Amino acid sequence: MTIDEIIAFMQDLDGVLTLRPEPGDGSPEISWGDTFFSYSPDPAAPRTPQPFATIVTKNYPGDESSRLDRPDTFRVNIAAGKEAFIERTGHAPHEPAVDDDPALTDAVIAHPVYGSAGWLAVVNPGRRTDAATCELLRSAYHLARSRHERRAG
Repeated sequence: MTIDEIIAFMQDLDGVLTLRPEPGDGSPEISWGDTFFSYSPDPAAPRTPQPFATIVTKNYPGDESSRLDRPDTFRVNIAAGKEAFIERTGHAPHEPAVDDDPALTDAVIAHPVYGSAGWLAVVNPGRRTDAATCELLRSAYHLARSRHERRAG
């Protein structure tokens, strides 16, 4: 899967706000080139909902273990929920990951920094993980949508 394919998949989901920070838009330089997906069905609503998925294209301070500084490497980060996390990793989010290599490509793993919060990650989703990545993104979308609907009353 390419970044553009993932973005197209996400834009087909109703109410997804896709933010792609770039120079001149007021966003921090570190975020330029990355993509953030939030559930925000009302375009007039504040544009600050918490992302439920992101695509990062570079190392962030304190988050270098995926080695995103390699050519053509990116990571999809997904808040797919506790059940999906346990199903994919075999352990609860607060338990340490065993034998996960954060730089491994085309594998669903606990996020190297936010795994304890139930986030999953896939570096360069490919043939082995493209279906799982889409399934997890869809699950994260539904969780974000449900959260929004509960808060909206």
